Amino acid sequence: MHRIRLTVISLMLVGLGTPLIFAHEASETSADTAQKPNIAMLLSDQLERVEGTEVIVSKVQIPPNMTLPKHWHPGEEFVYVIKGSVTLWQEGKDDVVFAAGDAGKVPLKQVHTAITGDEGVELIVFRVHETGQPERVLVGDSEKD
Repeated sequence: MHRIRLTVISLMLVGLGTPLIFAHEASETSADTAQKPNIAMLLSDQLERVEGTEVIVSKVQIPPNMTLPKHWHPGEEFVYVIKGSVTLWQEGKDDVVFAAGDAGKVPLKQVHTAITGDEGVELIVFRVHETGQPERVLVGDSEKD
């Protein structure tokens, strides 16, 4: 299987990500600005009988004490936390904390970000979105990144 390692994420994370393959670097609020999210694409393929729709599956590691740029995805994002924990911030909604063993969803075009604590997080992101669309769209101050 061919694996690609990219820097960034949208992650969220429960952005599941898109599958998180972002060609943008994430701006983070981390004590160690040299740390960046690690994204490994595990699968990218067209859905059968759903023309113009693809699925991407990625393994994402977000270092401790990092906040990803606010963004949204042109598709739905699903996430499963392997280890660690992460807080999902979504515009207009209460924060949700996900820990190892938890799964969640970020709705289509929902502005969100992922925030890690002292332990960071490792998760699997599963994204379904329109083929040819960007994996994520930055919003607000994040657009300067």
